[in-house]
Amino acid sequence: MRILVTGGAGFIGSHLVEKLLAAGREVAILDDFNDFYDPQIKHANIASFGKDVVIHHVDLRDDASVRNVFRREKFDAIAHLAARAGVRPSIQHPRLYYDTNVTGTLHLLEAARVTEVGRFIFASSSSVYGASKTISFSEGQYLSQTLSPYGATKIAGEFLCSTYSHLYQLRVVSLRYFTVYGPRQRPDLAIHKFTRRIYAGQPIDQFGDGTTRRDYTYIDDIVQGTLAALGYDGPLFDIFNLGESETIQLKDLISAIEKALGKKAKVNRLPEQPGDMPLTCADISKARKLLGYKPITRLSDGLPRFIDWFLGQVK
Repeated sequence: MRILVTGGAGFIGSHLVEKLLAAGREVAILDDFNDFYDPQIKHANIASFGKDVVIHHVDLRDDASVRNVFRREKFDAIAHLAARAGVRPSIQHPRLYYDTNVTGTLHLLEAARVTEVGRFIFASSSSVYGASKTISFSEGQYLSQTLSPYGATKIAGEFLCSTYSHLYQLRVVSLRYFTVYGPRQRPDLAIHKFTRRIYAGQPIDQFGDGTTRRDYTYIDDIVQGTLAALGYDGPLFDIFNLGESETIQLKDLISAIEKALGKKAKVNRLPEQPGDMPLTCADISKARKLLGYKPITRLSDGLPRFIDWFLGQVK
């Protein structure tokens, strides 16, 4: 099976590519290496792959370039992880997020249709649940409102995937990732950003009173669920939550990072940010049953692993 991983030079994508290569799969990467964060970080993520992986330096918004990739190579499956990520930047740049996450996904689906790709994995997000009053979040919930342009682009992507699956019998699995962390985590995400600033003795920004809660999911568990989705033979279109199904308050997360680093945080308390979800918590019973998804890394174990990786980078 030859697999195209979009966003394969990023945090989650590079971990997925590693596991696919270890399993003997043929892998290609499509990534635009944009400057949302330092592109050199992405280049470092894939440096060890060498000639084992073909790299396509392509922007998903460029339909012609996407089609050219599919003309040159035949893929059996696509793991579509590329996206403009982040709630707060999406409020500042909604058109960029729409163009990349929605139009870019459409370009990929069209290329998959024309070249008869068999499987398509779409990396969605817990952001699609908005301010859901039902806890834990389950895949069968009716979703009527997201809280950010980012969340809106992800639910739009899911609908596009569902439509293409229905019209063209494309097997699609949409995976709603819940706040992924671990080695190589993007530098803009909370755990990485807090760790970096606390370590350096710099203040951190805490939006709200610290009681917002997140379901943090360790990278190895996310990759395990994604690999299982690549082999899923259920309905042609399906949706799964991938999370840990436990939450932690923001203020407790900060305390845990302080303890792991042995340093006290200087906290700059700010008002709540528009678009932020008050809570995320995954109901993973469906993924457990149908994908054999078994998250095993609790935050109490995963956070020290991330801290060890971080300290290894700064020394």
